[in-house]
Amino acid sequence: SVSKPDGGNGDNSSTNPLAQQIVDFALQYVGYPYVYGTAGPDTFDCSGFTYYVYAHFGYSLNRSSRDQVNNGVAVSKDQLQPGDLVFFYEGIGHVGIYIGGGQFIHASDYGVVVASLYTSYWSACYYGAGRILAN
Repeated sequence: SVSKPDGGNGDNSSTNPLAQQIVDFALQYVGYPYVYGTAGPDTFDCSGFTYYVYAHFGYSLNRSSRDQVNNGVAVSKDQLQPGDLVFFYEGIGHVGIYIGGGQFIHASDYGVVVASLYTSYWSACYYGAGRILAN
């Protein structure tokens, strides 16, 4: 088995079924193009993507990443669960959706992709996380 860099991150708890639906829905958009200022259904920017995914399940998030940080309940990195929003950069310039296993999905400059929180790049600019779904 692969050991996680942080010694386990709470992924072993049973995933909220709605969280799994959100992750599966988000993953359908891998490869969709990034266009600044858009929120789906064909192109996304980072916060437009999280906004669109959550809207599909009846949650209205704020439209910008720095405002979405106020939509959820703050959670520490070692307590991340699938469906949590993950935020990057001081002043919050980027957001994605945690999908479990140390990975998150986000609308990057390269389009919608899955990335690891533990790459040197993303771990260096990680800011925090917010839980939208009640446990």
